[in-house]
Amino acid sequence: MLNQPFYAGGLRFSCTRCSACCRHESGFVFLSEKDVSVLAAHLQMKYPDFVGRYCRWVGAGWEERLSLKEKSNFDCIFWDQACTVYQCRPLQCRTFPFWQSTLSSRGAWAAAARDCPGINAGAAHEREEIEDCLARRRGERVIARTIAGGVS
Repeated sequence: MLNQPFYAGGLRFSCTRCSACCRHESGFVFLSEKDVSVLAAHLQMKYPDFVGRYCRWVGAGWEERLSLKEKSNFDCIFWDQACTVYQCRPLQCRTFPFWQSTLSSRGAWAAAARDCPGINAGAAHEREEIEDCLARRRGERVIARTIAGGVS
């Protein structure tokens, strides 16, 4: 059929917990209100205390978004020989690799597979499940704030 996404027949992915997506490279894990609430509760912290200790504001132009901090070596703040919050990790982490950027083309998917041994291996995920991940990401908006005097 025309205009079908390349993943219309499904894709294979199983997390190997290799931590390649969590370590050694700068990146952002943007957080929703739900993510912060779940993580703070898991760590038995108050919401503002969690944000102050584990988060940073990143952005440009007129908006900043709330992201997890990284360690000085670019590891995720919650990585210590493995993900220490795996069971309650943020939606961005739970939905990897079913992100708009990796699903934009077969080439983007192939590029992601070069860095992730779980892509194209393991469990089969049908189109509906993949699109549910995309919808959840769109529906659970990340925390953002306007920067006073920002430049567009």
